[in-house]
Amino acid sequence: MEIEFDPTKAAKTMEERGLDFSRAGQIFESKHLTRRDNREDYGEERYNTVGWYDDRLVAVTWTPRGEARRIISMRHMHEKEQRKVRHLLD
Repeated sequence: MEIEFDPTKAAKTMEERGLDFSRAGQIFESKHLTRRDNREDYGEERYNTVGWYDDRLVAVTWTPRGEARRIISMRHMHEKEQRKVRHLLD
């Protein structure tokens, strides 16, 4: 699967959170949960996925771009969020 992203946003996320957008494919290749983000009209389809990045749970927001997934944001999940989904991903 192809992963796309804005290099400036990716660099900022790497600096601030230690998460590498170019490695987001591992989240989709392992056990994960995805739901469509319908909270507002973004002008494009958006999805929220939670899954494993190395040994931590992360949340990724992305949009489909042809055959690729364009990463919009990625962050470590808070402990409270992890408790809600961890049993579904172990």
